[in-house]
This record gives sequence, structure tokens and C-alpha cells, in this order.
Amino acid sequence: MSEFPYSRLRRWPDVEADNLQAHDATDELLVDRARAFGAPGSETVVIGDGFGAITLALTDAGLDGVRVHQDLATGRRALQRNAEELGITGFVSHELEPALLDGARLVVLQLPKSLAELEEIADAVARWAAPDVVLVAGGRVKHMTLTQNEVLGRSFAHVQAQRAERKSRLIDASGPLPVPADPPFPVTAQHDGLTLVAHGGAFAGARLDIGTRVLCEVLGLGGSQLLKDGGNQTRNGPIGAGGEDSSGVVNATEGPRVLDLGCGTGALGFSFALAHPEARVTATDRSAAAVASARATASANGVADRVTVMHDDAGSELPDGSFDIVLLNPPFHLGTSIHTGAATRLFDAAARVLRPGGELFTVYNSSLGYRAELTRLIGATEQLRRTPKFTVTRSVRGR
Repeated sequence: MSEFPYSRLRRWPDVEADNLQAHDATDELLVDRARAFGAPGSETVVIGDGFGAITLALTDAGLDGVRVHQDLATGRRALQRNAEELGITGFVSHELEPALLDGARLVVLQLPKSLAELEEIADAVARWAAPDVVLVAGGRVKHMTLTQNEVLGRSFAHVQAQRAERKSRLIDASGPLPVPADPPFPVTAQHDGLTLVAHGGAFAGARLDIGTRVLCEVLGLGGSQLLKDGGNQTRNGPIGAGGEDSSGVVNATEGPRVLDLGCGTGALGFSFALAHPEARVTATDRSAAAVASARATASANGVADRVTVMHDDAGSELPDGSFDIVLLNPPFHLGTSIHTGAATRLFDAAARVLRPGGELFTVYNSSLGYRAELTRLIGATEQLRRTPKFTVTRSVRGR
């Protein structure tokens, strides 16, 4: 059998750059270990396969019926695109659910960045897989910690780290322990009248991220009022609505169409929905864990019947010019890599989905200095607040 062509894999539609690859040494070590384990494809599960390297290599090696779960919409699309490019079929995609793990004897895992996500996955494997299941987790040594072993030890009796190879390391976990009646996730927390519900993989968990909190304050959500910041804010008049009259004042006869882009648990969008019952709010995120969290958050806050939550990549399924307001707290990481490309993709998405004259409210780390880029991609951009850590801006879509 010929060697699997890892070099042909692409990250698309995720950010592609010279320093970003669609596979790494951990993928290859996990594939080698899975092939040596000898479980049939129907009893093999792959979790966290970034762009399909593990799933496609195992399927290409003859393991038919491999089940796979990827959190990110970009990863799911990359897997399908790479499979089509290589002519590989025979794997089945699932959410993190019992059907993913039922009867599984081998689970292959690319270690997630979040310990909470690892805890939720480990519990799911112990809860739903076969009693003799072996979980083989792998990661880059520089990103691994002893705490990951401790988290795995909450769900498995035996956890053993293997010797590092090619700057990667595998961890074997076996002997699933009895699980509690209720899974550890999702978790719930209260924040000034807002209930947040979070699965393990959701950014910031059930906490209210400090950047999100600053943007909520500037927008007058969660008890604050716009223009109550000692003169630092330059915005006058109401937050945008469905249209404007000849003087440029927003017309509030129709509720604004609002997009929470990269919504996480939905804190921004649903705070807006609670403060503005007339608004039509859409929340979208590329993370399945975030989407599940946002849907649960919407229900917990009584707004599920008037908001839409979508699992999508950078608003790709949303029509051009369909929103009056976009709310954005962009990431500055791609996995474990610091890279501003993720923010740029979201700025581009905001420019596309905003109507002419629509507004983008963004919060970002002050050190990143996105204002010039926002002006170039969206339109005239003003600073509403700046602290040593965060900057909030308002950008108006050019006509």
C-alpha cells in the first residue's frame, strides 16, 4: 500500500498560510497507532481531526466505517473537500453524541486546546463507548500539560503518557470509570440578568469574557447606558435599526436585523435581544460546541423563539447586505497558533453581510490595532472606548 499523501491536504476554507499546515506529526503518530491497534473501522472513532488527515489516512488504509467528530465547520468542510480531492469515501460524520461512540473500542483524539472540552470528550467516551475502549490522545509536546493527564484520569482508571516522537506525544487511557448520572457539561452561570450555558468547547465557558463585557457596556446592554463613559464615547443617537431617513437618523419603525458573528455562547447577541425585543437576532459560530451552547443559552433566557442560531463559517450561508448591525469579538488564535487571519475573515464577512450604512461594533485587544484594517474593509471607523487591554470601535459600511 502506498504512503498516504498528507502533502495534498488543504486547510480550505480555513485560513491558509505558509506557516499553517493541514496536518502535523501528531496526526501521523495517531494514524500509525490506530492501524497497529487493529480495530475494524466500524469500531474506530476519530475526534478532533482538524482537516481530515487522520480520518482519510485510516480510511485509505482500509478501515471502512470510521466515525468522526469535528467541532469546527471549517474542519468539516475541509474533510469533505480533501476526501473528494483524493477520491476517498467510507467514513461517517457525527456530532458528539451516543451514536458517535456506541460500541467503539478505539477512540483517536487530537487533544483540544481547552481542558473543559477534553473533560467533556473523555466523559462521553467513558459514558457511551464499549467497556474495553482505549482512548489514544495526542498533541504537540509544547502544548501538553500534566493537567491533561489529570483530566483523563477522572474518566479512566489507567492513563499513560508515551515517549515523545517528532515533538509530539501520545497518551493512552483505558479502563473507563463509572460515570455520574448527569454529564459534566453543559454548565450554567448567571451574569446580571443574563444566563450563560456552555459546553466544554465553547470559548470562555459560562464566564462572561472580559472583551464581551466591555462591548456590552458600550452598547448599553446588561444595565449600562450608551454615552455613560465619562465622555470617551463618540457615538450619538440610537443603535441602528432597519433604515434611515434623509437626515441620517435611524428609523426605529422596524426592528434592526442583528448578527452576532462568532457568537460563542451567544452573550452579545442575546444581551441585545433582551434589551431590544424588537430586534431580529441571528447568532453564528463555526464551533459546534458554541452553537449548542448558544441554543441552550437562548432557551435559558427565553429568547429562543425570536433568534436564529447557525453552525456556519464566517457567515458564509447568510445573504449579502442582510443585516443592519454586526456584533463581533474576533479571535486572534487559530487553534494553538496566534494568527490575525481569523479576524480578517470575520471583518470580510461583516463587510459582505452588512447593508450600506450598516454598523459593525467590534471589541479587540488594543495591541492589535485593527482600526486601519476595519476602515479599509468596512468603512469609516471610530473609537468608542479604549482601555489598556481592549478597544471598541464602530465601523459604518460604505455605500
